[in-house]
Amino acid sequence: MIPLWLTILAWSVTGIGLLCALIILADIYLGGYRQPMTSWEAVWPITAIYAGPLALVAYYRWGRPATARWQNRHGAAPDQGLAVMAALETIPGGAASFIGHLIAVPIVVGTGITIAGKGVWPMILLIAAFALPLLIAFEYRSLTRMGQIRSAGLRLRVALKISALAIIAFDIGMGVTMLIVAFVLGYPPTTIAFWFVMWGGLLLGFMTAYPMVRWLLGRGVTTPAESV
Repeated sequence: MIPLWLTILAWSVTGIGLLCALIILADIYLGGYRQPMTSWEAVWPITAIYAGPLALVAYYRWGRPATARWQNRHGAAPDQGLAVMAALETIPGGAASFIGHLIAVPIVVGTGITIAGKGVWPMILLIAAFALPLLIAFEYRSLTRMGQIRSAGLRLRVALKISALAIIAFDIGMGVTMLIVAFVLGYPPTTIAFWFVMWGGLLLGFMTAYPMVRWLLGRGVTTPAESV
């Protein structure tokens, strides 16, 4: 039995997240703050759905200054240190995982597939399977835009390396949350309480993936010399 207060809290938090996503979308498309990489125009509002005001603050601090409109008004965007760069490289992993959830959970619920009698195991595997190619595509596009690695094959290898390690690290946090839901809380995937806990899992996934991404960037993994 899911407590009423939890259902109300879950809907409230989700509603705030959706409102933050709408604010970002309005700023991008009505305000004219178009992102230099189109994929970020999906990443920021998706992130806002589960991160709420945290994503909104991050967007206005880091996303808006990256746009041509902002720079035409205020000059060049502020320099970003390693900590900010690592955060920006980690955020798309959460968006990819979010999309993976939206695809994988209905598949498992609709088909009833299980591993060892539990649906959580195929959910975790399918989420990673759907999220990985999305993140690889994002990282490849990002590396192409940076222009530091000229070889398309080498860019793909680096994108694969970053994405695979980030997804594994992300799944440590997110996977723990899903196991708690499956084996302790028992919330059905058709309830808002389940998705509320998943929003927390995505935030936890960010926290477990961030150190890995920061370590990779600190090693210069996106530069040609370190990518061979």
